[in-house]
Amino acid sequence: MRNYLDLDRSLFPSRFGRQPFLVHHQLIRHPLFALPRLVELAKRLPAKDIEYSAGDVPVSLDPAKTPRNGLSPEETIRRIQECRSWLALRNVEQDAEYRALLGACIDDVRPLAKQAIYEPEAFIFVSSPGAVAPYHMDPEENFLLQLRGRKQVHVFDRSVLCEEELERFYNGAHCNLVYREAYAPKAQTFELRPGFGVHIPLTAPHWVQNGPEVSISFSITLRTRNCYRRAHAHRLNARLRRWGLQPSPVGQSLLRDGLKQLFYQAQKACSGRRAAAS
Repeated sequence: MRNYLDLDRSLFPSRFGRQPFLVHHQLIRHPLFALPRLVELAKRLPAKDIEYSAGDVPVSLDPAKTPRNGLSPEETIRRIQECRSWLALRNVEQDAEYRALLGACIDDVRPLAKQAIYEPEAFIFVSSPGAVAPYHMDPEENFLLQLRGRKQVHVFDRSVLCEEELERFYNGAHCNLVYREAYAPKAQTFELRPGFGVHIPLTAPHWVQNGPEVSISFSITLRTRNCYRRAHAHRLNARLRRWGLQPSPVGQSLLRDGLKQLFYQAQKACSGRRAAAS
């Protein structure tokens, strides 16, 4: 079976999920990423799984003020060279061919991750020259693979986030964040060109600046037990804070985070049973 991801076996286990790092891949000429194929994919995907907008946006963007581009998704892809836009095709694994490709890539990660992998998903980003993806964070472990064009990916240490930001995020707030120039020293900048990618750890804030060409990227995401543990612990911390308490930050103690996860799950199960009985 062909390996699509070239991963450093000596460094991967210690860095995965903890810090960003470059990866190499063999997907540059894969036919599924040709623009005509992406136009057809956009026609098949549900509208809820396509996000697109104007690409001339600031690094710090209020999601309510995201500018539209006045085009359909298919027309956005066809005119991506000149329409100054950004487009995301989400959960492309709904299509059988893209699902098979995602599975093959996950198979490259699985033996090195040394932990169970859950909910693998795939996203394709198509963007115009110079387009910006604003400062945000994601709830999964991510491998962002560059297929066409160049871009700079600025990935920040989690220490720029306060606990309240993470709690709001895990309780349904938008992924976009407020960027401050004071954060700049805590960023690692990765120059991606075709054949290169970057691992972006869970909730590591980042923003992206495209180069002078059309860009196509393939994002492979997955969850681990640590993803669920942190999510549940942050949700419980939000409840504790609403009750007037000052909970310890998530990530300081695996034992404490695990206990918070168990308590959150038990509380959620009790609420579910009460709702079913009423």
